[in-house]
Amino acid sequence: STWVASDGVDVAGLRAADLGDVVEPDGPDGEARVVDAVRQASARASLVLALGGDNSLTFPVATGVRATGLVTLDAHHDLRDGHSNGSPVRRLVEAGMSGRRVVQVGIADFANSAGYAARAADLGITVVPRGVLRRRPVEDVLAEALDVAGGGADPRVHVDLDVDVCDRAVAPGCPASVPGGLSADELRRAARAAGADQRVVGVDVTEVDATADSPDGRTVRLAALCVLEVAAGLAARA
Repeated sequence: STWVASDGVDVAGLRAADLGDVVEPDGPDGEARVVDAVRQASARASLVLALGGDNSLTFPVATGVRATGLVTLDAHHDLRDGHSNGSPVRRLVEAGMSGRRVVQVGIADFANSAGYAARAADLGITVVPRGVLRRRPVEDVLAEALDVAGGGADPRVHVDLDVDVCDRAVAPGCPASVPGGLSADELRRAARAAGADQRVVGVDVTEVDATADSPDGRTVRLAALCVLEVAAGLAARA
C-alpha cells in the first residue's frame, strides 16, 4: 500500500524491514539478545524502531544503537535502583552516558518521588515538566531536547516514546498513565519530529499493555500511529 501523511510526505519511499521478536527478552540473557539484535539491525538501517513491552526495553535498545544521548517522553524519571521498567535511565547513565546528554520531556506532577527528582538534578538531567508543554509547542520543546542530547562530538540519540506520558483518557492501556498527560496529538507530533532528526538513530515505543486497553483499542492505535509518524519523519529527512 502507498501511505501518504497528511502534509504530503510519501512514506512509501522508505525501505523497511520487520525483524520480528526477540525470544524471551527479559533477564540478563534476554537483554543481551536484544542488544545483539539491535546492533545487527543498526548496521543495516539509519533508524531502528523497537516496540515494547515495558520500559526496560529502553536500556538494551539505546545500548544496541550505541546512543550517546537520550530523550524520553515519559511521565516518570525511570531512575530507580535495580533492573526494572523503572530503571533504564539510571542504568544508561551508569553505563557511561552523560546525564547532561539526557532530556526528559513530560514528567508528571505527583507521579515521581522527591528522591528521584533530586537524583535527576544531581545527574545533570534536563527535565521538562508536563506544564511546559501547555505553553509551548511540542515540536519546539523536542528540537531543544535533541540539541542537548545530540550536542556532543558523537550525536547519536535514542528517543524513548513511553506512551504513559499521555493523559489516561487517551492511553488507558498504559498501567502508569495519569490524568493531565500529553494529548494523543502531541505524542504523534513528537514522534514525527524524532523521526525527522538526523541525529536520532533509535526510537522505542513502550509501556503499552494491549490486554488492559479499552474496547476501542485506543492505546494500541496510538502506539501504531507513533510508528507511522516516526516513519513519516524519517521519509522527510533531507
